[in-house]
Parts: sequence; structure tokens; C-alpha cells
Amino acid sequence: MLKRILILLIVFLGCLTNAMAQEPAKVNEKQQAKVKAKADERYDEYSFSPAIDIYKKVLDKGYVSSDLLKRLGNSYYFNAKYEEAANVYKKLAETYPDEIAPDYYFRYAQSLKTLGDYDGASQVMAKFKEITATGDEADRYNEDYLDKIEQNSGRYTVKPFGYNSKYSDFAASFYEQGLIFSSDRDTGNLARYRHTWNSRDFLDLYKVNADSVSNNAVIKLEGEVNTRLHESTSAVTKDGTTMYFTRNNFLDGKKYKDQEGVIRLKIYSAELFNGEWTNIIELPFNNDSYSVAHPVLSPDEKKLYFVSDMPGSVGESDIFMTEIIGDGTYGPIINLGKNINTRARETFPFITKDGVLYFSSDGHQGLGGLDVFATKITFGNFNEPVVNVGKPINGNYDDFAFIMNNETKEGYFSSNRTGGMGEDDIYEFVESEPLVLDCIQDVTGTVRDRISNEVLVGATVKIIDEENNEVSSTITDSKGNYVLALDCAKGNFVRASRDGYVPAEEYLNKSYGKPRIVDFYLERDVVTGGFGDDLAKLLQLSTIYFDLNKYNIRPDAEIEIQKVIVAMEKYPSLKIKVNSHTDSRGNDAYNLWLSQKRAQSTVNYMISKGISADRLQGEGYGETRLVNDCANGIPCSRDKHQLNRRSEFIIFE
Repeated sequence: MLKRILILLIVFLGCLTNAMAQEPAKVNEKQQAKVKAKADERYDEYSFSPAIDIYKKVLDKGYVSSDLLKRLGNSYYFNAKYEEAANVYKKLAETYPDEIAPDYYFRYAQSLKTLGDYDGASQVMAKFKEITATGDEADRYNEDYLDKIEQNSGRYTVKPFGYNSKYSDFAASFYEQGLIFSSDRDTGNLARYRHTWNSRDFLDLYKVNADSVSNNAVIKLEGEVNTRLHESTSAVTKDGTTMYFTRNNFLDGKKYKDQEGVIRLKIYSAELFNGEWTNIIELPFNNDSYSVAHPVLSPDEKKLYFVSDMPGSVGESDIFMTEIIGDGTYGPIINLGKNINTRARETFPFITKDGVLYFSSDGHQGLGGLDVFATKITFGNFNEPVVNVGKPINGNYDDFAFIMNNETKEGYFSSNRTGGMGEDDIYEFVESEPLVLDCIQDVTGTVRDRISNEVLVGATVKIIDEENNEVSSTITDSKGNYVLALDCAKGNFVRASRDGYVPAEEYLNKSYGKPRIVDFYLERDVVTGGFGDDLAKLLQLSTIYFDLNKYNIRPDAEIEIQKVIVAMEKYPSLKIKVNSHTDSRGNDAYNLWLSQKRAQSTVNYMISKGISADRLQGEGYGETRLVNDCANGIPCSRDKHQLNRRSEFIIFE
């Protein structure tokens, strides 16, 4: 099959060569343009393999343009021919420096990394950052990234998967006691079913018992899943009855193209019935105009993560999420954001039981090509640091489709690194040490006075590590609130303090980064008042009010009296005289009697809550100490009269 395609290509190029040989020394640019247009057509169809040969031939004949170099460089890059890509991108940068978008500098740098030329890659990335490094981009690219990768390296033991073939085998997913993976090992297909992206057979899904010793262990999935186009990247529910998988836009024997003639990728679901996968259903958020691929389920199987280049994507392909509602319906499509998604490619997501998202990217800083990265998403926070998992999982080539069993620490990934059997191979690994993920936990809260419950503005809140070193600090705002972040991979103390108060702190143990609310209620170090002062005012308590002609303790008053009780429990020498008052309505004698009842009712309440009677006194003053001008005969509103029906808590010796 491959031979047939090569023969057809050779015939075509032979005719092209003969036609060019008839030209004089000067290159016939018009004819070259026609040839290039043919290559562009192949390129736009994602048929990169024929495009490479045609572009190269045109370039060798002297027809050079920035557009041709861009397309040829991309054709090499997306077929993992990084040495050739680097050479073309170099010529593009040197010849047409004013016509290059940042993406080409980025791919140029990635290609150099793959070749091990990290110094050259850094120089090219400096140009990339000069153009794009503002905001998120500026924070993403750091000069010490190789040191950080080395810190995470050496934690895996890697060996080739026992069922690789001389073809492409990749994208393993867990299934029963074995795996499902994608492969183009079936050489029985007709040549017309080959994919012109890389002149290889179309992919199908296979399953294998990973512990099997049978020579016939690898078999195609039974049923209606595999077709004459691509099938890849699967995710099966825990009960083994439902599978999500990627396929070209092909359903019911028909293939569908977008407006440019490209057959896009879509996600489908299938059900297992009598040992065969059937009832193939296209997911509703697919679209003929863009690709949707690489499904993976969250640990609780309530969410589906996937990859797409749909409108609104940050880069060439992004990771998205949707909620599985049921009955074929799904929630809103959510982009995981610019912390995870870059202007380049993010792809092949996988989520462990403890909420670590592994994915492949050539947009985050790596060793070359696609690298495997990890970040915590346990609590729906997609802004945790993204970490390169290091060597030997990652290398100079494309490393992707990482999956791992949390309990056994065993897993699989795919790579096109040298030394493999095929173009892509699956590798087994065992993790000997856990990946150290930077863990950022948001801590928020309010600082208040413990007695009065009033917010404390300007209080200091600090993060203190276990060695008693101050990590960070902040000041409470006008509402007494604070916001801090800490490293949740370690234990930390959150400490609040303010002048005139006893500091308080709370220890936060290691965690997965779930946001925490820690409120503080600080105690005064002394009661800054003297004999004759109103304790309620010192402690900023709300005034104790009574209803008209009533002396029972209202629920709102009960809360404030409880604060006075707490203060008296805190300071055993404190003695309080309860002064109670009425408004001017009613005669003077009645009001004096009513106020005394109010004072005694308050004292009795406090005694019932454990305060000794010898620390309390009560006296009623009737309407003799009004706080406003609502005296006898003067009309006042209900609210103004209410202000006079009150109790005070006076400190006495």
C-alpha cells in the first residue's frame, strides 16, 4: 500500500521534474506557483506527507516565500520531523523576520529542544517572549525551567509495552484487567484507506489483557466502533458498559467534511451489548467545523474532559470540560483557562483518583515536542501550578497519553522517541516517588472582636511555616476581611493580631488545596475602661432594647447580654451595674417601676447563666435619663421612643 502511494508520488514528481527541465536557467515562477498551490491543497486537507514532498521540490527549484517556508516547516513539525522543521524555521526567521507570527518562533524553539539544542532554543524563545510575553505569557516562561524539570526527574522506571508493533501504537486507556489502545497495525486495509497526513493506515481500537501471555492477546474491539477511518483515545466507565471514543466525522457509513473539505474529529459514545460495542451516538457538542477529541472521565464519572480547537480556544488545541447530566445531555462547555491552555497544543488529558490532571503540551516549557505535565484540579480550581513530570517520561520527542493507577503506581504513556518498534510506541512505567506538585491554597476570612463581634480593620494576618518563619502577610480591609495563599504541600499556621488584642492562630495541615475560610475572634488583652464606664460601649456592643411596656429579654438583646457575660467570665474581677430606662410615655411612677423590672430581669438572666449575684447590681431610672428630646408632651416617632427603652452595663467597684 505504501509502495503504491510512493510510486504514484514518484510518477507525479517525475512529470514535475521533466516539466521544469524544459525551462531555461531562470526558474519559471508561474509554474512553480501552480505546483505550490497543489501542495497547499494537500496541506489544507491535513495531508502533510504529500505536501512535504511537493513543498520541498518547489523549494529545491528556487521558489521561496515566507508562506512556503511556514507550510513546509509546519508539515515537518506536525509529523514530528523536528530536525527538518528546525532547518526550515531557521531559514524562515533569517529570510523573513518581519513576516513571522510568534507561533513559528515557538515551534522553532520546540524543534531545537527536541534536538537537544537548549541554548539555541533559549535564544529563539527570547525572541518569542519579546513579541508575546505580557501577563500570563510572561509568567509562563522561566529561565530555570530545566532545573525544575531535573528536580522531578528520575522517579519512573520505564520499559517498552510488550504488545507494540512495527506500526503506530499509542493512547492506552484502562479497561477491565487490561487496556484499550489505538493502532494502525492492520495492514490488510486497501491503500485508499490510508491517511495522507503521514501515509500510514487508518487507526482502529484494540484491546489487550496486559498480563496475558497469549500470542493472540491483542484483538480489535468487537462491534460497530471501528470503521474505515480513524478511531482513537477511549474512556470506559467503571461498570464497563459505556465507552467514549474519538473518531473521524463518520457515522452510519457516511463521512462529513467541513467547508474546507477536512474530515474533523468527533467524540462518540458506545454501549456494550452481548460482548460487542454498539449503539454509536455522536455527542451533541461536536461540530463539523472543528475537532473534538481525546475524552477522559473524572474519577466520579460526573464530568467529561476533552480536547478541541473550537471557537474560543486559547491556542491550537485546548482542554475543555462538561458535566454529564444524563439522558444524552451535557452541561455548558468550560475551557480550563490560560493557566493550563497555551497558544500551542494541549492534548491527551487524564485525571487520577486524587484529582491530578496529567496532559501533554508543547506550550509549557519542556524538553522538546510534546511533554507530559501535571496540575491539581481537585476542587475545580484550574489555576494551580503546572509541573513537568521530568525524565524519563519526557524526552526530546513527543511524549503523550499518560495514564496511571493510583494504587499500584503503574501506568503507561506513548512516545515517538528513538529506539521504539514503530512510529509511536506505548511504554510501561512504575512511579517510585510521588510527583511533587506545587500546591497553592487560598485562605480567606474575617477578623473580629470576640466580645462585640465588630470587624477589626487593619488587623495583621500572617502565614507562618512549621519552622516559625513568616511566609506572607496582609492587612484586613474596611470590612475586616483578608485574602492569603499558602503552600498546601506543607503544614502552616495562619496567625491574626492587632494592637490591644491577644493574637490567635490556626494550624492548617497538608491538603489537596481546597480553599479554606478561617475566621478569627480576637480577645482584648485588657478591658480599657474604668469605674463608671459603660461596658457595652467599651466592647462596641449593640444597645439592649425593650418592647413598649415590656421587661422581658428580647432575642436580639439576649445575644448582646451573652457578650457581657463572656466578658465577665474572661475577667473574674469585673462587676457590673445594670441601669435600665424607659421612654416618656406613661406616668413617671409607672415608668420608674417598669425600668426597675427591666434592670432586675437583666440581672436575673445573667445570674441564670452563671454570673455570681454579688458581681451584679440593677437600678431603674424611669424616664429621667432620656437620650433625645422625646420628653412628655413632645411628639416623637416610634423609633425615637425605642432609643430610650434601654439598659446600660456600668462598671463598678
